Amino acid sequence: MAISAAQVKELREKTGVGFMDCKSALTEADGDIEKAIDILRTRGQARAQKRSGRSTGQGMVGSYIHAGGQVGVLVEMGCESDFVARTDEFQALVREVGMHIAAANPAYGTRAEVPEANVEREKAIFRAQFEGSNKPADVVEKIVEGKLHSYYQQVVLLDQPSIRDPKTSIGDMVTAAIAKMGENITIARFARFKIGETPD
Repeated sequence: MAISAAQVKELREKTGVGFMDCKSALTEADGDIEKAIDILRTRGQARAQKRSGRSTGQGMVGSYIHAGGQVGVLVEMGCESDFVARTDEFQALVREVGMHIAAANPAYGTRAEVPEANVEREKAIFRAQFEGSNKPADVVEKIVEGKLHSYYQQVVLLDQPSIRDPKTSIGDMVTAAIAKMGENITIARFARFKIGETPD
């Protein structure tokens, strides 16, 4: 099937991916834009996985102050080179993450940072909800895992749905940026400040 320049242009506008990659994905998807987007996302995740172990010694500290000056965020994001750190795309990503933190107030950056005691407490609460329900233990455990996933979406930055696009998590956003910019990108740390709140 012949792929038109208009199709490639549309896919590029939707994904920000290069011309040849877009044409290849459209060819594989027989011209179906949505399928091509899925193909590009899968490829991007595979590339990002390969880059995930690379050192991120460069980057920037960005700030976001919410309108009215009542909430402020500092976020440190790492990348591999000073060149990428200076790009408008990387700086826009840092700002986007800062804005999200201001709105969503995550408690942790990754699942690994959540204390094991907190996870076990949540599991115990979820299991207690099914006491006396006569549901098989394996069914209860599956439900508990599903509820735990929802818990992570509330408190872990990388698991949280983006405030701008709830279908995309912050982790997915970072993965897409890695695929697009060709470097490993990490959210090293962040701090959120709100007038009147005292630190834990």
